[in-house]
Amino acid sequence: MRTKIRKGDNVEVISGSFEDRGKRGEVINVLPDENRLVVQGVNIRTKHERQMQTQGRTLNPGRVKFEAPVPISNVMLVCPKCDKPTRVSLTRDDSGTHRVCKQCQALID
Repeated sequence: MRTKIRKGDNVEVISGSFEDRGKRGEVINVLPDENRLVVQGVNIRTKHERQMQTQGRTLNPGRVKFEAPVPISNVMLVCPKCDKPTRVSLTRDDSGTHRVCKQCQALID
């Protein structure tokens, strides 16, 4: 299924972790095969890395914080015009297919 959320869109988390619910952020990466996406500043995880030596260089050990993927169903696209989370419809015309806000009928693309 083709997703209506793309890289660079602003989204709001509507369900999931209590800490992340209500947060807004920009989509960094979309994983359509897994129905997940990565949102900036949401679902922060900590990974402990050990010291490694590769090609004569030493990578320092420590804790690395990164954004983990979130299910697409847990976020809603934020309309740039009305600044509210909204559903999206698709409309077609001669110039192509465009995403439209269901609340204010504004073009999102």
